[in-house]
Amino acid sequence: MTQNKETFAVPGFLANGIHAGIKQDGMKDLALIFSTVPAKASALFTKNCLKAAPVLLDMERMKTGLAQAIVANSGNANAATGSSGYNDAVAMSKSASEVLNVDDDLLLVASTGVIGHRLPLENISIGMRELVNGLRQDGLPLAAEAIMTTDKFPKIACQKGIIGSKEITVCGVAKGAGMIEPHMATMLAFVITDADIDSRILKTVFKEAADRSFNAITVDGCMSTNDTAIILANGIAGNKQLRSSSANTSLFKEMLFHVMSDLSRHIVRDGEGATKVIDIFIDKAKSVEDAKRIAYAIANSNLVKTAFYGCDPNWGRIIAAAGSAGVQFPIDNLTLYIENIPVFTHGCRTE
Repeated sequence: MTQNKETFAVPGFLANGIHAGIKQDGMKDLALIFSTVPAKASALFTKNCLKAAPVLLDMERMKTGLAQAIVANSGNANAATGSSGYNDAVAMSKSASEVLNVDDDLLLVASTGVIGHRLPLENISIGMRELVNGLRQDGLPLAAEAIMTTDKFPKIACQKGIIGSKEITVCGVAKGAGMIEPHMATMLAFVITDADIDSRILKTVFKEAADRSFNAITVDGCMSTNDTAIILANGIAGNKQLRSSSANTSLFKEMLFHVMSDLSRHIVRDGEGATKVIDIFIDKAKSVEDAKRIAYAIANSNLVKTAFYGCDPNWGRIIAAAGSAGVQFPIDNLTLYIENIPVFTHGCRTE
């Protein structure tokens, strides 16, 4: 399994990103990822009860488990825009499907940016032909740039591996810098692969990889209206279809996790005001859920954050945050390591 750092491209997929006039600063703001054939699809969406219009549209369309393109804009979230906003999301989709000459139901839509404003549909419609005409095999970096908002850099990752006798590619792009907290808040992520994989297995491995990556990061503990993660698998690699309980499926799962983990770390590294990336490991908790609650209590503690910002290994703040998680554990069982150095052992400061 290798990471391709030179060309971010997946066979059977084209992509592009342009400035369509949604943003006022001239930066790219309209992205398109297109599969040359209909692809199996799975998606995960925000847990926020105030879901943006494109999220509601995609949730309906994902019932088929198929998609052929993702059109996304930045600079405008199309959230808190009522039924008019939903109609705008449909219109944005239709604008893309007509130029692409594909079934509109195979289009997925995503938006990110300022909440409460209608989409500039005229700008999007005019820009769509330029966007489609510029589709290219190596266009993922352009798409990654076009979904940025407060991000300082585009986020992209890719893995290649041999499954059976076929080369499989998995690539992904993402955006996110502020308001990052599970589950995927203010985060867009689009993953594409040429692997042939059973639809049910695709849904399962995507959810599992998201739980280990996108749903395991936090920057400022806020949750958005628009977070969306989508995977498309077009099967063009021609491998024997991946099904459950096989070594090849396990290999694909690890490739997928590496891509999504890389994207997640890019998001944390680009967090608004962030100067450090901290990994938190919880060992020997009674359950995964308990471990997550403790980890997030530590990660979201402002006192812990300020300690790390000041390069102060203040173990007292860390154990205090752990104790506030609502998980019962004897302090005599608690041991804390910072950079593999024991600083608190079995309930006492390490001498």
